[in-house]
Amino acid sequence: MRYFTKRQGQKDAVPVDIEPAGDNRYTLTYAGRTVVVDALAIDASSLSLLVDGVSHHVEFDEVGDEVLVQVGGQTARLDVADERRLRLRAGKAGFSVEGKQLIAAPMPGKVLKVLVKLGDEVKEGQGLVVVEAMKMENELKSPKAGKVVELPAREGTAVEINAKLVVVE
Repeated sequence: MRYFTKRQGQKDAVPVDIEPAGDNRYTLTYAGRTVVVDALAIDASSLSLLVDGVSHHVEFDEVGDEVLVQVGGQTARLDVADERRLRLRAGKAGFSVEGKQLIAAPMPGKVLKVLVKLGDEVKEGQGLVVVEAMKMENELKSPKAGKVVELPAREGTAVEINAKLVVVE
């Protein structure tokens, strides 16, 4: 599978090809270099990697389309997208939404943070609410510029799939 990664501040995305090589092993090809990686998931947000005989503990946290990655005390913010997601992003450039927009829970979870208040003016792509589901934090963003006209989301509450969290008009 081919992914495209871009570090914060980097101009162009770098293609990374990842192919299964059996028994928790993967072949990674990037920047003209190929390595075989032994990968073992420790939990939902960390991995143990063995690369060229050197062990690495990797922690990560998905925030929207980006992944915060910490290795050896160094943290990097990466934008990671597969080819499908890149095509969707490119097609979105000329697309705009009209009218009231409902932002709903994508899956059952818990509201961790409400990032806006009722009546706030928001920009397209601005974070509205953070929902934790399956040990992952998902920042739900505004699909358009507008005003928060409904805000049923409350921090600390459990939500079901498709629960109304925010309405932007």
